[in-house]
Amino acid sequence: MAEIGKELLNAPFPQLVRTLGVGIAEAQYALDRVSIKIAQLMAGFKVNEDGTLERDETALIVLREGDEGVSLLALGFTPTFYQFVETYIELKLAISMKTETETSISTKVAGVAWSPFGVVAASVNASYSQKYQYEANGSSEMRTKLVTVPAPAMFESRLKELMNESQIAQIQPTLEEE
Repeated sequence: MAEIGKELLNAPFPQLVRTLGVGIAEAQYALDRVSIKIAQLMAGFKVNEDGTLERDETALIVLREGDEGVSLLALGFTPTFYQFVETYIELKLAISMKTETETSISTKVAGVAWSPFGVVAASVNASYSQKYQYEANGSSEMRTKLVTVPAPAMFESRLKELMNESQIAQIQPTLEEE
């Protein structure tokens, strides 16, 4: 039975949990990056070939003829953010080990003592057999749940600040002309 315990300790469960955790963290980071990129697109920007942002007038919505385009963010749309909320790991492992040992010994001893040392003749017939049987079965299942979450509060408050600054900047030239 001690051997089965050793086999269970050899199962790479800690490594599996570590790999799953790192995988979820990397996936979460990738999801956040996509949401940020969508926010940039919704704000009316696109990423150039050199990786910098530039204004994309084709991404703006024109509500009335002659008006300037408005971004989706300015109209109140926000990108969807996702978060991993639950992750389950289920491992099933069955290990069985069987050892059989068979030993048989038969001997014949014959001796004649003709000298002080004696003469001895012996015949030994030994048989030794050991059989090992090992069987291991395993299965695993991993599930994770991904849900939408509201945009981060800091993102929304910063967006409102930028919108107010933008609206003030648009109104300012009009007030100066009057």
